[in-house]
Amino acid sequence: MRSAVAIRHVAFEDLDAFAPALAACGYKVSYRDAPIDDLAGGDLAGCDLLVTLGGPIGAYEEDRYPFLKAEIAAIEKRLKTGKPVLGLCLGAQLMARALGAKVYPAGFKEIGWSGISLSAAGRASPLARLAPGTRVLHWHGDTFDLPSGATHLASTPRTPNQAFAVGGHGLALQFHLEVTAAGLERWLVGHAVEIGTTPRVTVPRLRADAAKFAGETVPQGRAVLDAWLDGVNG
Repeated sequence: MRSAVAIRHVAFEDLDAFAPALAACGYKVSYRDAPIDDLAGGDLAGCDLLVTLGGPIGAYEEDRYPFLKAEIAAIEKRLKTGKPVLGLCLGAQLMARALGAKVYPAGFKEIGWSGISLSAAGRASPLARLAPGTRVLHWHGDTFDLPSGATHLASTPRTPNQAFAVGGHGLALQFHLEVTAAGLERWLVGHAVEIGTTPRVTVPRLRADAAKFAGETVPQGRAVLDAWLDGVNG
């Protein structure tokens, strides 16, 4: 069985729908909780797949969250040696930092279900499994510059860099394809303060949109993951 390690920054932002998808692809999944677990250990370097998940902190806040140094170093080492890394939201921003790119506050919050635009490279990538007009979950207040040597895959009108690839072994998605409507209920509690302080973002609206869109997005997200893993595993 292949091994997948997922770095989790807050308990409620986990693999959600990607967990059974990984299991179906032959991966045994384990978690490392970034604030308290050892991120400098050999298992992050030796696993078959590293997934780094989302969270409400900045990828540039090592002074407040020292574990970020070890996490970025582990991502950098894997990317340099051609070992698979999948980054989701904060995880994508950490990948950008590991590749030397700047991550910084966007000046606005992009929260809710909306579409993305694929680049020409994106339309030739696993993201092509997303049907035109598919709404994905966005939940970020930071953005990043495209790392040198990375391939730009997707954008939104307000956020030019939404996804990038590093060869065939690195995939960074600032948006969420893994979140189910049921799983989002934990976010609505965990992110209650952020929701309450962000204009035009409300719990009823997020819940209603998840009921409309997650049922279509989740299986397409699994198709994206399956296609990427097919390329990774040859």
